Amino acid sequence: MKAKTVGFAVLVSAAQMVAAGGARAEGWDMPTAYPASNYHSETAVAFAACVKKATGDKLAITVHPNGALFKGNDIKRAVQTGQAPIGERLISAHANENALYGVDSIPFLASSFDASEKLWKAARPELEKLLASQNLVYVYAVPWPPQGLYTKKPINSVADLKGVKFRSYSVATARIAELAGMVPVQIEAADLSQALATGVADSFISSGSTGFDVKAWEYMTNFYTVDAWLPRNVIFANKDSFDKLPAAEQTAVKTCGDEAAAAGLAQAKALTQKYIDALAANKMAVSGPGAELKTQLDGFGKTMTAEWEAKAGSAGKAIIDAYEK
Repeated sequence: MKAKTVGFAVLVSAAQMVAAGGARAEGWDMPTAYPASNYHSETAVAFAACVKKATGDKLAITVHPNGALFKGNDIKRAVQTGQAPIGERLISAHANENALYGVDSIPFLASSFDASEKLWKAARPELEKLLASQNLVYVYAVPWPPQGLYTKKPINSVADLKGVKFRSYSVATARIAELAGMVPVQIEAADLSQALATGVADSFISSGSTGFDVKAWEYMTNFYTVDAWLPRNVIFANKDSFDKLPAAEQTAVKTCGDEAAAAGLAQAKALTQKYIDALAANKMAVSGPGAELKTQLDGFGKTMTAEWEAKAGSAGKAIIDAYEK
């Protein structure tokens, strides 16, 4: 681990006090969608502490986790319109605006951290241009662990999923529901626990991290490590607000963003097995998909990759070509 990443990491424990409701600093408010204890939120708070220190207290960013300031599906619009100067959002949730936003959630295309990094490197220039066209400045992104399938019963094939109420939060998850004959139900992360508790959803695809956050073992019996994709939370700033910052402060935001990306990636890797072990320790049946289910899911992946390329046009094709080189 590089020294600067270590330096960034030591800011976390002190910075967590801000997310937990410590004294509010004047400056930028940063809405996020996940609990304060989630590593994405911890990374955001440490990023804010880094910016504060790097700017000599001239720019203070206060993180508002768990949808407290804006709900997850409202964060991007809030930052675009200047209601918040910076925010964090699961970027694939906006693939309905532009297919490029869904590049990190094409099922079974990039199913490991290394593959995910390669895909993101190929896609990032186009995504930065797209964000800029919407009055947003890319700051950094952090992946989730590989996405697994949570169910209330054993699943041996896609036929076992037919009619199941499935949590949908993006174009990709809605399409998987359609292909598998499931019933998609739109549910944001902050509402997932309640949806599971009340039976609104009987299955979902998400990381071990989300399963741990919502105590999935209280509602689900099985977790299948299908490694569907590694979606990313992207942190972006309102371009008008960013452009008003002095050059030195802009540099501080970007530099701290680079450090946050490295620290968040390292944390995601470190926590992946820990979360899976926690699910198993709480009596969930954890396993890979059986041969029949895996073959069927891989077929969904091929179908959805072709569909994504068709929607994303020449820019999408160039990304896939660069990734597959």
